[in-house]
Amino acid sequence: MCTEHTGRVAQECRDGSGAGFSRRAALVGGAAAAVTAALTGTARAGDRPPRAPSWGRRGLCDLTHPFTTSLPTYVPGAGPARRTVVTIEQNGYYSQEWRLAEHTGTHVDAPGHFTPGGRLAPELRIDELVTPAVVIDISTRAAEEPDTVVTVDDVRAHERRHGRIPDGAAVLMNSGWSARIGDPEAYRGADAAGTLHFPGFGADTCAWLVERRRIRSLGVDTLSIDPGVSTTFDTHLLLTGADRYGLENLAHLDRIPPTGATIVVGLIPFEEGSGGPARVLASW
Repeated sequence: MCTEHTGRVAQECRDGSGAGFSRRAALVGGAAAAVTAALTGTARAGDRPPRAPSWGRRGLCDLTHPFTTSLPTYVPGAGPARRTVVTIEQNGYYSQEWRLAEHTGTHVDAPGHFTPGGRLAPELRIDELVTPAVVIDISTRAAEEPDTVVTVDDVRAHERRHGRIPDGAAVLMNSGWSARIGDPEAYRGADAAGTLHFPGFGADTCAWLVERRRIRSLGVDTLSIDPGVSTTFDTHLLLTGADRYGLENLAHLDRIPPTGATIVVGLIPFEEGSGGPARVLASW
């Protein structure tokens, strides 16, 4: 969750409406906006629909879940493990060793994750990892229908309210699922037969966004950009086959505006990596 700054706990999401918004945050947000303008072109004020005032004029938010050994994983028992290697008391400095799968926690699916010959983590460019973002909210429906997907109708409704999705954007699904991250069983939604139940993007919606809006990425607050019930991973195949990347297990998507934000995806360029854990930050 996004917390206010109190002593040892740093504020994770800040906006211009509260005292937590600092001059430093303004400078960082302005820098991110400048990068976005350089990459996508500066829009005139009249080109942008008004944003909901509750997000403030400027803000910062961390869209990353802390990396812990208790993170829910797509495959049961595949979670990370860690051990202390050296300590300050015995060695003069502190360090850990981690064992983890690339697709754990908040992470990137590079095109090569599903597409033979697709680009891998080190090959993703900076202009792909710093990109405008829009958030499509299906949380009300998902609370009642865990197998629901983002549809083309959802996208069109979003555009009627907030304006056209810009070229090269990351389109992010807010299903409300990140609130379940502390309960792996609820997050995975597995039934008695082992079938998973959580929302994702419909394959036809992915195809529409790639072809009609030339998106850069899809992102979700669940374990997969495909819905949990999928066994054919059609959305993954379409997205990576179009040389786009995915973002999974995002946090706090309800804390950023539906349009007008920029995300920075801090992907580690693992050698031959099919993706990997990432720190994802939003500014607006």
